[in-house]
Amino acid sequence: MSHHFEKLPIALDVTHLEPNVTQEMIAARQPLIETVDAELRSGKCRGSGFTGWLKAEEIMTDSDRARLKKTAERLSNETDVLLVIGIGGSYLGARAVIEALADDPNKVVYAGQNISAHYMTRLRQQLHGKRVAINVISKSGTTTEPAIAFRVLKDLAGVEARSRIVVTTDAKKGALRQLAQKEGYEAFVVPDNVGGRYSVLSAVGLLPIAYTGIDVDSLIKGAGDCAQLCATTNNPLENPAYFYAVARNVLYKQGFCIEILASFEPRLHYLAEWWKQLFGESEGKENMALYPASVDFTTDLHSMGQYIQEGRRILMETFLIVDEDEPSLKIPAGDDTDELGYLTGKEVRYVNRKAYEATARAHRDGGVPNLSIVLKNLSPYSMGALIYFFEIACAISGLMLGVNPFDQPGVEAYKKVMFQLLGKPGFEKLESTIHEPRYVNF
Repeated sequence: MSHHFEKLPIALDVTHLEPNVTQEMIAARQPLIETVDAELRSGKCRGSGFTGWLKAEEIMTDSDRARLKKTAERLSNETDVLLVIGIGGSYLGARAVIEALADDPNKVVYAGQNISAHYMTRLRQQLHGKRVAINVISKSGTTTEPAIAFRVLKDLAGVEARSRIVVTTDAKKGALRQLAQKEGYEAFVVPDNVGGRYSVLSAVGLLPIAYTGIDVDSLIKGAGDCAQLCATTNNPLENPAYFYAVARNVLYKQGFCIEILASFEPRLHYLAEWWKQLFGESEGKENMALYPASVDFTTDLHSMGQYIQEGRRILMETFLIVDEDEPSLKIPAGDDTDELGYLTGKEVRYVNRKAYEATARAHRDGGVPNLSIVLKNLSPYSMGALIYFFEIACAISGLMLGVNPFDQPGVEAYKKVMFQLLGKPGFEKLESTIHEPRYVNF
């Protein structure tokens, strides 16, 4: 059983969902889907102030996008590498697209996503002697990890810093906005009505993406076409993103508690990292939701594959498959001591495809219901459609659970304790008790 949607470069293969998920079960959720869809689109849902991503082609004006592309082209011509400083949604979406599509993804490097002295020191060594542009991304400008990285690494822009540092931040206020005005840095806007994990199609993601030469207009067009389809019908049997959201909900209600996103294409590794943030941060509230995990196949079939096949039956699996677009690479003849004679002349992509088909079937036989999201190819257009597919599915899925899919109050918990431990003014007295470390001596 598969669903093809002619207007999108996306198809769903749901053969291995049955008997856990059937079309009848999907159709039975239609009243709930109609309710949450109406709430989302009317601006009456929880967190409605952060639904500016819904109209993908309107997140940025045409003039702002033109300025962004011009800046990206200038920086690309004047420098060797772009250092993106940000954390979470401020960098993961861009990295997902760049790693999947860029001819040379190494033109962009990243900092501010950790506080590792070793990482930053090695990055400085890596960039020594190169012409470096910097895009620092933070709505407030005070998020600890990127703020530290910017202090430590901004000298890499050299004497041309004024023209090589670009900030993406709040339109009117905040530390970065003030710094941009003071130093004369070019600035782009983090939209007020778009949360970080939904922001890849705003200036947050588009500037680094455009720096690598990826066609951001085509990316936006793919997202816009997916948005149009999803706005046309809320019937999950006709809307791929809603089908996916409902299937996850059905399995969750049956007691499945972990969703694994699996791909057989290494270029999609960071797409899975972005997906984990999107669903984990959006749904993981009030002691609910599927836990989002990811694996890279066939690599992880030789490690995590054992657990998936025979471990606790708490897993559902979503395969992300690219249908076309792999280069021709045939397996040559040999002396057959490796027992590969039967594959002589076969395309590597053919073998990879059969590995996927075998895995989906074996995991279903082992008690892991799974579905496949099949992309026609890896192009800016299809990637834009996929990004929006996951964003709208996540919003609908979270609203079906009854949580606010657009806030992240739990993210603040560690920050408050960390600020107290670091002695940040204003955080001297907190309800959280600071425990002295207790070591066991061996």
